[in-house]
Amino acid sequence: MLKDYWYIACKAADIQRGPVAFTAFEQPLVAFLGRNDKPAVLIDRCAHRNAPLSEGAVREGLLVCPYHGWSYDTDGSLAVLPVCPASSAATTPVSTDATKTASINIAVDSWPCVEQDGYIWFCLSHQPATEKPQPFAHMQEPGWTSFTMDTLFDAPVDTCLENFLDCPHATFVHRHWFRTPTLKQVKAEVRINWDGAEAEYFDEPREQSVVWSLLTRKKSTMRHIDRFIAPATSRVDYDFSDSRYYVITSSCTPVNETQTRVHTVVTFRFGSFGRLVRFFFKPLSMRIIKQDVEIVRQQQANIDRFGGRRYRVIPQDLLYRHIVQWRNSIEKGEPLPSEAPPETINLVL
Repeated sequence: MLKDYWYIACKAADIQRGPVAFTAFEQPLVAFLGRNDKPAVLIDRCAHRNAPLSEGAVREGLLVCPYHGWSYDTDGSLAVLPVCPASSAATTPVSTDATKTASINIAVDSWPCVEQDGYIWFCLSHQPATEKPQPFAHMQEPGWTSFTMDTLFDAPVDTCLENFLDCPHATFVHRHWFRTPTLKQVKAEVRINWDGAEAEYFDEPREQSVVWSLLTRKKSTMRHIDRFIAPATSRVDYDFSDSRYYVITSSCTPVNETQTRVHTVVTFRFGSFGRLVRFFFKPLSMRIIKQDVEIVRQQQANIDRFGGRRYRVIPQDLLYRHIVQWRNSIEKGEPLPSEAPPETINLVL
């Protein structure tokens, strides 16, 4: 059931240059731009001799196999079969058995695909859970500035989501860059939403931090909400009283059980200096995300070394249990978590 949701294949600009290979749910796939500028996602395997279609080219809106030139349309149907006399390629006599011949339609698997917010989104189900992917907050809105990051994590989706929505690790992994231990007690309120769960922090410290020193005014107050959007999206909002606002949204595409491709969009409102701020904000964000990449790599390597997880979950792991509960319910086709009264939890940051 997790396959019923939308995931990112690549940036829309990438398929302007030719087919793009990627992997999701352990399945090799290819994205390309077809006729009438329609994006498409197919299985990355030609029906003829199973050559990778991603190594081919796009000609006149058709994806051409590099081996024998079999050419496919956006729906996966075979449109051109160069070796045969002019006829309908889709009904050319073929067989999967070398000793038999039969007349069947030729096609490779294709999947629902749309372009949105500068990305190519796909769904590995012909009945997506929603009509369209959820848009990235404030992207391309007047007064807002955005930049993107594409990162491969050696960790499963739930590990990535928890990492993005976990404040306590930042005081150690991102010490001085994003957060520094102050030993201050902070109250958090955890709420279940119709599409996931969120945690709001109150009176949160932001002293001795490079990020907050550069991007906020000391006298401004901050509202911080971490949000999990099922099944594979995190969103972090920092709303300041001086009208500055930062949103970090990460969409996770599972490559396999222990690898995740994360597409992150950082959108912020900083007044007339937004574009200038981006020149140092993006490199700073990339440095921080590299620290996350390394710590979860170490975590997963140690899990593998010991033959599996042996987690201890405490109340201060604010959103982890909700991430797991939602994703398990979706995967098993069970009823989704229902709304419940907010839960107040104290933690030290």
